[in-house]
Amino acid sequence: MPHTARILIVDDHPVFRKGLAQLINEEKDMEVCGEAEDVDTAQQKLVRLDPDMVIIDITLKDKSGLELLAEVQTARPGLPTLIISMHDESLYAERAFRLGAMGYIMKGEMSDTVIQAIRQVLSGRIYASDTMVSRMVGRLTRKTDPASHPVESLSDRELEVFQLMGKGFQRKEIADLLGISVKTVGSYRETIKKKLNVCTSGALMREALDWRRRFP
Repeated sequence: MPHTARILIVDDHPVFRKGLAQLINEEKDMEVCGEAEDVDTAQQKLVRLDPDMVIIDITLKDKSGLELLAEVQTARPGLPTLIISMHDESLYAERAFRLGAMGYIMKGEMSDTVIQAIRQVLSGRIYASDTMVSRMVGRLTRKTDPASHPVESLSDRELEVFQLMGKGFQRKEIADLLGISVKTVGSYRETIKKKLNVCTSGALMREALDWRRRFP
């Protein structure tokens, strides 16, 4: 019998998990063996289910999905991992690849390409969308490297907040999107200000908008 690839999905949106699971389960040679909405549950199921691949969303309720990615790669080095995210900033992809991910796909482009991405990652090949590859190549051509920017010093969660600020989201909206409190968003903003060496909220917003324009 041909091997059926067993896939663990980690995402905090039940509707999204259900839709993705349906797409995967329609394939004859792959199946969803489990689902998790937070890091703790994902860690438990990783041990108990021993999947052939893990699909992780960056934005989770308790921690960043990139933190989970690092933990997965420590526990199971080389385990095929695909990152799915609403964020279109290629800095996330670069971070994910450095942490051991083999693929990165944006949720907005997922429906037509996710099965291709899964198969490519399962086969041991790197997957990135055409848009992402073009942006990375463009940066190399322009010699514009986000890794040299102070934003690179931000943690994964701080970067998510900064990215959402650049998109125009207010504190309450950011809190709702990330599943954290408005007070926590404020704490992240203060830490970001210190790391970027800006003194006011207005200056921080200008930095976020400028980053968004330069690295869409």
